[in-house]
Amino acid sequence: MSNPLSSFLFVLTFFTRFPLPHALGSRIEHDQGLNKAIIFFPMVGLIIGILAGTVYFASSLLLPALVSAGLAVATGLIVTGALHEDGLADCADGLGATSNREKALEIMRDSRIGAYGAVALILSIGLRWTAISALSPLSGFLALLIAHSASRSTIPLAMRFSQYARIDGLGGMAQGDIIEKEFYATLLISAVIALLLGWNFGVIASAVGFLSAWLMLKYLEYRLGGYTGDGLGAMQQVAEITILITLAGFWS
Repeated sequence: MSNPLSSFLFVLTFFTRFPLPHALGSRIEHDQGLNKAIIFFPMVGLIIGILAGTVYFASSLLLPALVSAGLAVATGLIVTGALHEDGLADCADGLGATSNREKALEIMRDSRIGAYGAVALILSIGLRWTAISALSPLSGFLALLIAHSASRSTIPLAMRFSQYARIDGLGGMAQGDIIEKEFYATLLISAVIALLLGWNFGVIASAVGFLSAWLMLKYLEYRLGGYTGDGLGAMQQVAEITILITLAGFWS
């Protein structure tokens, strides 16, 4: 791993829309790849979860759970710039519209959203929204922390065990060798966060999220021969959805 501060800030600016003061922004080594900074994925995810969780907890004290859950989901979308949702929608459009690999990759590059992408977004937002609303203010807060942290920790699965399906593209930033000990350290950090926040339920939910992301990766390999940047977003979304649903089943 390169300079830790640079790596953390690099991941923070990649996964979020946080504006950084020049003094911090100048510390980022922009030529580094995400593969050199995976250990910070669960930590940045935790920061996003804290923001969304705090909105849910605070608003639940005054508003109905369904409204508060909507505000929590909206917070995540604003903080991340809907980065992963965009990937999910593009993935759904490409994979849903054709069985041809090259045509699917071409469609996924199109910024316009189609019927498959729209349905995927409705399901993603709707499932997360309703799952969160089924939880108490404290349980919802903890669930959002676990889900945002663990779901971003699934992305290194593709970087470690698969290959990039394109010649170029945003997902190319995730190419490159991953140091094995850093990969397992990332998984350990994610597991510890889930354990501390949700005990055995948190660990089980995270495991379900990792399994769902792994299955999504296998489908991407089957259809495209590897992952893309959009595919990584789809993996994160599938994991976040399943983690929240699992915790709603445990805690509601």
